[in-house]
Amino acid sequence: MAAANPWDPAPEPNAAGLLLGHFVASGMVTEEILSISKKTDPCFVNFSRLQQITNIQAEISQKNLEIELLKLEKDTADIVHPLYLAQKCHTLQSMNNHLEAVLKEKRSLRQRLLKPMCQENLPLEAVYHRYMVHLLELAVTFIEKLETHLETIRNIPHLDANLKKMSKALAKMDILVTETEELAENILKWREQQKEVSSCIPKILAEENHLHGKHDIVMPSSPLFSKLHIQTNVR
Repeated sequence: MAAANPWDPAPEPNAAGLLLGHFVASGMVTEEILSISKKTDPCFVNFSRLQQITNIQAEISQKNLEIELLKLEKDTADIVHPLYLAQKCHTLQSMNNHLEAVLKEKRSLRQRLLKPMCQENLPLEAVYHRYMVHLLELAVTFIEKLETHLETIRNIPHLDANLKKMSKALAKMDILVTETEELAENILKWREQQKEVSSCIPKILAEENHLHGKHDIVMPSSPLFSKLHIQTNVR
């Protein structure tokens, strides 16, 4: 049976409690000293914490070891697991049986390969001829578009970049369309101005001719010029 702790309150005071009470009453010991003495020494607390840390580290190491074992088992499952080994054995057995059958029929296979391929078409009933024609059309169409389909599949990783380039090209095209519309409007305005100028030119020329006709002055003939003209005629 464990001994009673003298520091714990008891329903009946024992000898140690009576003695401590007498010391407190006489002033030899204070309650603060008694409360301090009840506290555990820090060194023992550190020892207990160190023991807990050691236990936790050991548990972590054990868990890490178990995880490594599970990873190793997972990586080597296709080698050592009975299920995978049975599947591999079955595959090898099938390949072995196939090779044995080929070796048994080696002579007939050699003769068949040496024989020319002629008049060995598969018989097809007349009811299925139209379906065969349709199938051949689909096959021809597929072969014609095969390269296009393959090119499309190759361009799938670059689809985002191509879309960005297309967006930039469309933006540039919109700018060019706007500039072209402005240029067309300017050309139409220039044509209208040229038409107005062309229609005004005859009026301006007519007005200038009219003004020149009013300002023209007829000069009288001088006597000297008349005499010279007469002498020239006589000669």
